[in-house]
Amino acid sequence: MSAAITRGSKGSSGGKKAALLVLVLLLVATYHFFAYRNRQSSLEKRLYKGTKIAFESVRDENQEIYVMYPDGTELKRLTNNPAADGAPCWSPDRKRIAFISYRDKNSEIYVMNADGSGRKRLTSNRVQDHKPCWSPDGKKIAFVSYRDKNWEIYVMGADGGEPKNLTDDPGDDGGPVWSPDGKKIAFVSRRDGNDEVYVMNADGSGQKNLTDNLDWDSSPSWSPDGERIAFASNRDGNHEIYVMNADGTDQKNLSDNSAMDMNPSWSPDGKRIAFESNRDGSKHEIYVMNADGSEQKNLTNDPAQDQGLLWSPDARKLVFVRSVGNNSDIYIMNLDGSGQKKLTSNPAHDGAPSWSALPPRETKEEDKSSLEDSEPSS
Repeated sequence: MSAAITRGSKGSSGGKKAALLVLVLLLVATYHFFAYRNRQSSLEKRLYKGTKIAFESVRDENQEIYVMYPDGTELKRLTNNPAADGAPCWSPDRKRIAFISYRDKNSEIYVMNADGSGRKRLTSNRVQDHKPCWSPDGKKIAFVSYRDKNWEIYVMGADGGEPKNLTDDPGDDGGPVWSPDGKKIAFVSRRDGNDEVYVMNADGSGQKNLTDNLDWDSSPSWSPDGERIAFASNRDGNHEIYVMNADGTDQKNLSDNSAMDMNPSWSPDGKRIAFESNRDGSKHEIYVMNADGSEQKNLTNDPAQDQGLLWSPDARKLVFVRSVGNNSDIYIMNLDGSGQKKLTSNPAHDGAPSWSALPPRETKEEDKSSLEDSEPSS
């Protein structure tokens, strides 16, 4: 009897030790998990230090331009007048924001400092000027205007001056997108009776039809190295995402799906292309795929309408606009669709986000490596 009791005591003691060991291991794992999360959050803040997201909002009963940090904090209203202001676009040096305003009874292009000060009207005529787009060196702004009784692409100095008509054609031209080196501008033209993707030199010379087919081609997006252009086309009977060389050769269907795929956007690192699609229902979702069209994935996967996608300057996150009824808000998420976070929250429209560039030489290589490769320790 005594021996049995002794053996039972030893077994009970061993069980308690095992349970204690499991508890200690759980506590250590929990500590490392939260330490990892806190470290990742700290690294992200360091990576995004100095960047902001500008956007338009009607939360004050008319459309104004606001700015916030990428986590949605420190929201600030930059414009304040009874007319509508919208379509903000950051300068490459992060110091100024171009935008459109109806304060002069028609759409004109303005510029202001990043804090909302120093607002200046750059265009002045009685018709519509819109879609300002900074050159990569920040010295010029391309825009679309109806001042010649049809839509044309113009360019002017970043401080205004006499605009120059670059396209100068009876057909409608629009959607200018600068090449990464600033030497060329891709755009969409209807001069051939249907929408085609064209390219021209930055001074308007050398205009060339790149897509050249009888169907609709639009939404050009340059690869970061300037070697290729992604675009949307319905040449296969539905809207698909295509890619071609910058000279129009080697056009290839990347998305190859029976649904509507639109508005491609090349990631800043050149590895992926994000786009909008309704392949999982009537509502648009945000998708991403590798630059060769492989591994297509629905990131948002939500019954609401998701569109207006925007890459973070380091290609690690995507911002988008989610619309439910008459309300639109700006969200952010990781590249795998996780971590979807609502950055704006009010019953009015928030949209047209523009993310400023990263400050130069502020990102340490070890920080990048940590965000890419580190895993929680156990």
